[in-house]
Amino acid sequence: MQKTHSTALADRLRKISYAISLSGTALLLLWIGITKFTPTEAQNIGPLIANSFLLSWMYEFFSLQTTAMILGSTEIAIAAGLIVSFRSPRLGIIAASLGIITFAITLSFLFTTPGLWRLMDGVPVTDFFILKDITVIGVCLGILGKNIARLHLAEKQADTV
Repeated sequence: MQKTHSTALADRLRKISYAISLSGTALLLLWIGITKFTPTEAQNIGPLIANSFLLSWMYEFFSLQTTAMILGSTEIAIAAGLIVSFRSPRLGIIAASLGIITFAITLSFLFTTPGLWRLMDGVPVTDFFILKDITVIGVCLGILGKNIARLHLAEKQADTV
């Protein structure tokens, strides 16, 4: 069946959108991960980690800076996995899954960190940098779905050979 011009354009736009979304998410994770190696960012995330029921245990074993560097290394590894997922759907599944978990944990800070919400002219506001994680979870879900489909197709093709 021949594709129409609009169908071909839609397919092309989907591919471009996927590449931009994946690359942007990887860049975001890479950049955030690198900043975790700085003393300033370690101090900035300190209250978020200390109040997190999922991460506060880390301070029992590691210093503030070491904890930040462990989290940063995780984010950098996820970023690398997302980039490699262009070639490896298995790694894409792992990286996207870890991205979803990472961003869900970050979103939990909105509920565990005292003082993160405040009123501005009667409107509740928070650290909007954290709210971006809602969108990035959606991107990671898309990456996960695409890589599951790619892996399934590759396995199906291998079975027919």
